[in-house]
Amino acid sequence: MASLLRRLLSITQPDVSNATTRRMNLNSADLPKIFRPPVNRAMQTLDKSFFRKVVPLAAATISDVRQITAIRKELDKSQDLLRISPIKPLREDDSVPGAKCLLLRPEIDAKEPKTWSPTISRLVEDKLASLRPYDLTLTYDDWTMHNILEAILPEIPEDEKETPAGFAQVGHVAHVNLREAYLPYKYIIGQILVDKNPNITTVINKTFDVGTESVFRTFPYEVIAGPDDLDVTVHESGCEFKFNFGKVYWNSRLGTEHARLFELFKEGEAVCDVMAGVGPFAVPAGKRKVFVRANDLNPDSYRSLQDAIKSNKVSDFVSASCEDGREFIRSATRELLHAPREARLPSKLKISRKLTKEEMQALRKEADAAAQVLKEPHVFSHYVMNLPASAIEFLDAFRGLYHGHEAEFKPYTSKALPLIHLYLFQAKLVAEEEEIQEICERISTHIGAAVALDDTELEMQVRFVRLVAPKKKMFCASFRIPASVAFAQP
Repeated sequence: MASLLRRLLSITQPDVSNATTRRMNLNSADLPKIFRPPVNRAMQTLDKSFFRKVVPLAAATISDVRQITAIRKELDKSQDLLRISPIKPLREDDSVPGAKCLLLRPEIDAKEPKTWSPTISRLVEDKLASLRPYDLTLTYDDWTMHNILEAILPEIPEDEKETPAGFAQVGHVAHVNLREAYLPYKYIIGQILVDKNPNITTVINKTFDVGTESVFRTFPYEVIAGPDDLDVTVHESGCEFKFNFGKVYWNSRLGTEHARLFELFKEGEAVCDVMAGVGPFAVPAGKRKVFVRANDLNPDSYRSLQDAIKSNKVSDFVSASCEDGREFIRSATRELLHAPREARLPSKLKISRKLTKEEMQALRKEADAAAQVLKEPHVFSHYVMNLPASAIEFLDAFRGLYHGHEAEFKPYTSKALPLIHLYLFQAKLVAEEEEIQEICERISTHIGAAVALDDTELEMQVRFVRLVAPKKKMFCASFRIPASVAFAQP
């Protein structure tokens, strides 16, 4: 994350290699100082009128508007055009009725021909353009969120700087984790985030880390802008989820990881999603015709999961439970062994307006008879355990899970023992190899059997997911249940 309050480049000499000859935006680290907003680090209540600045520039006036496109291309090619997004270089020119003008880079002085490039000199000499001073007025609406924040936040030691604009968005809600130095500015920060992000109406600041106060991974928060409305609608992987963000766990940054995992599941397989949340793994998997038994201990997550199953029309493939994860691993496995489900995949009807009512009924019966029936297997192919803080502690539930059902698996059938996809936190060590080794040792302790990265029978893989904190990482460890565990005497 880019740090705040970078040292700015002060442009004084006309030079085509200068920063302003490159295309940049108002967030650029080397943005010329004259384009930065005025600074007021004592501002506690947002005063938008304070952020007004007049930037003296030169402009090329073009009387014949038919020449604008050609002249603009020439000035762009010669790197004389102002190239700072979102400032538009083409403007109305009030000095000449009906004319327009093009803003030029700040090193050009309309009254000093020695600052002009050969292209500008030629255009002026050929009377295709004339140069004039132009006062560009920038206001609060022109500057970005980062520009405004940099102008009001306190100067703090370099190693402690972190942009509070680094927020995560869930529906219409933005949530931030403000450092102590920024807390006196929390309301002004919240208002700026709302102003500069049209899709955000509520901003909250987390007052503790996720999981600090709740087993459900929810967190205490304070509203710093907008209404206290955390009922959100989120779309991910072609599915819609509705939930109260203050009552359930959701991390928008994990969308890619969710997709990576559920895309491993094959049509017709059975999956046990032990800590399912509102269903980011389960519901998209159901869309892919994967049978999923999903569970979450949080009653609010359970209700939102039920709603997502219904609204996304995956109830033939996904079921919801609300119980302890350890018990769910055992109960869902027992139920699947003895009562697998079926899902009918009806044939698509070719509707014709010419058909009579009787013909339509006959066509529907024919389609029902031709419908494909997908049967749920007797055993799971995957167990998903997405509770990084404590899921590893539930591994003892797999001991003896398939005792007495050895004939369901290799070598009696072609079916391999199920894969466990375990999400967990790991302290950051000197080398990732050390972290993976420690992960394997921790898993071995909790599951009661040796689990190693080089164990081809277990197909062990450990994948880095994201950096959670400077000294804490999140991983996903995927491995098959060791036979000595699965078939052990309970």
